[in-house]
Amino acid sequence: MTARTVAVVSAGLGQPSSTRLLADRLAAAAVRELGPGTGIRVIDLRDHAHDVVNAMLTGFPSPTLREVIGTVTGADALIAVTPIFNATFSGLFKSFFDVLEPGSLDAMPTVIAATGGSARHSLALEYAVRPMFAYLRAAVVPTAVFAASEDWAGGVESGSELDTRVDRVARELAAVVDGRARTVAPDPFDEPVPFEEMLAAQRTG
Repeated sequence: MTARTVAVVSAGLGQPSSTRLLADRLAAAAVRELGPGTGIRVIDLRDHAHDVVNAMLTGFPSPTLREVIGTVTGADALIAVTPIFNATFSGLFKSFFDVLEPGSLDAMPTVIAATGGSARHSLALEYAVRPMFAYLRAAVVPTAVFAASEDWAGGVESGSELDTRVDRVARELAAVVDGRARTVAPDPFDEPVPFEEMLAAQRTG
């Protein structure tokens, strides 16, 4: 079976970043569910902020940003994690997805997640982040994961409610990825019938 890849987009601005911590935890859970051969491609948007802005202004991504975009759109699944600022996704997070070509994320199995100082901000996932990915026609899994400051109080390895949500969303992602693989029609040009066989069939037909 062809190894699958998961693109992990983290829009955290700090170093270290709770957004990146959540992204890494989600990625690890995805590998557990999809199998050890799964490739993880992590993209820290803070490293590409200037290129994203320039692409919005000019309409042309730099070679580096073009490679990043290709990593995301060419993956088998996407994990997208944003910090919540002013009750919605970050501007950098939104800007990155704004520079993607229309249709780039059609039917892409996607996990959405966010971090914030208070659990009160968790609803931003449902009224801001999920509608954005619905507009992009991504196949977003039912569960969204929000991590507030208190979720990290016991350390990143604690068996908490956050772990339960992460495990659940990883199972949902694996189900969507597996379902997508089963429903993709084979390309008839992958194994073309040799011309000699086609000619022989016409002669005997």
